[in-house]
Amino acid sequence: MILNIIIAIIMIGLIVLIHEFGHFIVAKANGVAVVEFSIGFGPKLFGIKKGDTEYCLKLIPFGGACIMLGDDMLTQSDDGSEDENGEDEDSDDLPAKERREELLKNYDADKAFAAKTVWSRIAIIAAGPVFNFLLAFVFAVIIIGSVGTDPCTVDVVEDSSPAAAAGLQVGDEITKINNNGIAFSKEYAFYQAYHASDTMNITYKRDGQKYTTTVTPEYRKLSVYRLGITISDNTLVASVSDNSAASKAGIEKGDVIVSVDGVKPTDDNKIPQIINNSGGKEIEMVVKRDGQDVTLKVTPTLVESEEYYTGFDSYGYRVKVSPAQTILCSFKEVGYWIETVVKSVGMMFTGKLGINDLSGPVGVVDSVNTVVEQSKPDGAWYVCLNIFQYIVMLSANLGVMNLLPLPALDGGRLLFMFIEVVRGKPVKKEREGMVHFVGMVLLMLLMVYIMFKDIVNLF
Repeated sequence: MILNIIIAIIMIGLIVLIHEFGHFIVAKANGVAVVEFSIGFGPKLFGIKKGDTEYCLKLIPFGGACIMLGDDMLTQSDDGSEDENGEDEDSDDLPAKERREELLKNYDADKAFAAKTVWSRIAIIAAGPVFNFLLAFVFAVIIIGSVGTDPCTVDVVEDSSPAAAAGLQVGDEITKINNNGIAFSKEYAFYQAYHASDTMNITYKRDGQKYTTTVTPEYRKLSVYRLGITISDNTLVASVSDNSAASKAGIEKGDVIVSVDGVKPTDDNKIPQIINNSGGKEIEMVVKRDGQDVTLKVTPTLVESEEYYTGFDSYGYRVKVSPAQTILCSFKEVGYWIETVVKSVGMMFTGKLGINDLSGPVGVVDSVNTVVEQSKPDGAWYVCLNIFQYIVMLSANLGVMNLLPLPALDGGRLLFMFIEVVRGKPVKKEREGMVHFVGMVLLMLLMVYIMFKDIVNLF
């Protein structure tokens, strides 16, 4: 557990480091003096000064900052911990005004951030998110180059189903649904999760030829046997409902299902079918917990279920591709995560997702711990690949979230700079600073709430 926490902290630290390095390297390229380059926030553990810059490691290992000379408005820190003058309270005993004056004496004023052209400042601020996208791309190349990609291949078509009536066959590769490009199996899963009732106009490949068809989901109510669990990748128990058959039997979140009634499931989608086939009789389930096999007896409960039924599924099996396809698929992989984050933000505004669907550093650490534990049976390299997948997802996430035009984020600062481009002059620093300050207060309150929620969910 401790090792997994360290892995998660290193992973988050790398993502933040690359983000801040993007700001740093482009600032240097534009002749801006960087006063401080720090990883973490809070009290400084140690620092070393080289040239214009003091390089610091701080106590709390989430977040970071690239503090530039003359950046008088709120200086961004990716964890949200900022102060009015861009300096930590413990960085100097001098009052804020005297500290700024001292910095301007020690450095050439021409190296100040505010002294640069608006397009130089835009490049510096945009560089952080762009470097996050580059980091995501590099790790996507490693993953796809190692184990391939997951095309949306039809792996099962049930008899007398809407999919069968539409002419879909096992082996067909879906490339588009309702004009939405589908490059990966997970894209279909994401689409179906939020558009389950929509009629699907599907473009697919069969034997090198393109075809189109229409699948109309069938609404149906069912009586099925269930345990009250949700299952994610690699037969991992992602959640256990209160007072369910699973909770009464001792099944826990984070267990990895090894066998159900003597059958070793080949993928996550087979488990509900095995449970339902029990007919409500007591079954034996073997799960892996803390590296040990645990045998439990559980009796499925008959529940009423409703669904929009298509009768086909894609399991996301990996397929090796050529080096050129690896590069292309890696671009698409990063694009998928960017699009997913953008759509998720949109769903928050439309009410399809809520604040409780958000997760912070504590939630990330918990998820990484679970992924590492479930990957161990496959070997160290697959543990690494799963961690790399998290880096792709989180780095793309950080890049998109920082580009949102909200106060105190990179996107909020870019918005004011683009207003400056249109107006031909900057917005008054006092007004912009107030907007960022209010935004920072709201962001801090949100982070505190998310962290509290993540801690409660651990227990």
